[in-house]
Amino acid sequence: MNHIERIAAGLEQQGLDAMLISSAPGEFYAVGFQGEGYAIITKSACRYSTDARYIEAAEAIEGAELICISPTKGHAEYAAETVAAWNIKRLGIEDEYMSVQEYSKLKGLMPEVEFVPASEYMAQLRAVKDEDELQCMRAAQDITDRSFTEILNYIKPGFSEKEIAARLTYLQMSMGASVNSFNPIVASGPNGSMPHAIPSDKLIQSGEFVTLDFGCMFGGYCSDMTRTVCVGKPTEEMELVYNTVLKAQLAGIELCRGGVRGCDVHNAAADVIAAAGYGEYFGHGYGHSLGIEIHENPRANAVNDKPIPTGAVLSAEPGIYIPGKFGVRIEDLIIYCENGYEDYTKSPKNLICL
Repeated sequence: MNHIERIAAGLEQQGLDAMLISSAPGEFYAVGFQGEGYAIITKSACRYSTDARYIEAAEAIEGAELICISPTKGHAEYAAETVAAWNIKRLGIEDEYMSVQEYSKLKGLMPEVEFVPASEYMAQLRAVKDEDELQCMRAAQDITDRSFTEILNYIKPGFSEKEIAARLTYLQMSMGASVNSFNPIVASGPNGSMPHAIPSDKLIQSGEFVTLDFGCMFGGYCSDMTRTVCVGKPTEEMELVYNTVLKAQLAGIELCRGGVRGCDVHNAAADVIAAAGYGEYFGHGYGHSLGIEIHENPRANAVNDKPIPTGAVLSAEPGIYIPGKFGVRIEDLIIYCENGYEDYTKSPKNLICL
């Protein structure tokens, strides 16, 4: 699976002679391969450079001429040769990923070439998933859902947050994932008030919430979900907060469709939480896009007043976090369709008490 033709098709509209792909996620999107290489794409050609460690595997790439760099002649030098041979004057670059050092080296080798920031162009392409990408994300989410079902057997007093996180990693890998899409978050009791808590040696205790935020990669694409469960019996306040978060999540999901503004989705959830008196405890956006990377654009947050395109996949993850007490977050994976949405996450969202 690669997107060479899709990138090439939009170059003229962007005013570019070619696009230089130099980041690992951009490389995977463009040529369907990760080999620490560069891809240069014009309207009619693609040249991909990698090194001896990857060159044999790279032969599977379709639609690209392969170049093997050497210890004395690297990606930048071959890129400069290609740009000169193809008479490229305006070259799109992934400015959000490129370091100052990398930019300076390339510019020094190609002083007459205009480097055009084009990360936004690539982000727009990557935001809209094709069916092959969606299949990978469905498969990844299925693994994550099945891992959640299994991990419920291990969430009990005496187990540490670290042990649960390690078990989640094992479960996803054993079910076919290539790797975690990010380090699992396991936060129990007062640690749950930190949205990105790092699993610790803290032992789970009865009467606590445990928040699990995790995902995996399948075919190069990510899943992401969060569930909050209770060990033992919850208090009335815990039930109220949980039900408020769930109501907020559902309010946002009901608006999800291609063309909706990200801020409208976010505000639908934020209004529910504020009405319940917990507005000050919801401090992040409702959701983010994901795909090759766990955090991509566009976002469903308070400031994104632009429409989310049909075919985008975003998380739906409002939360309430009360310092020193507990936190609750519920997260699903939502595809924004032309006339509605599809929820890839199948795990139950009722409050599970273990």
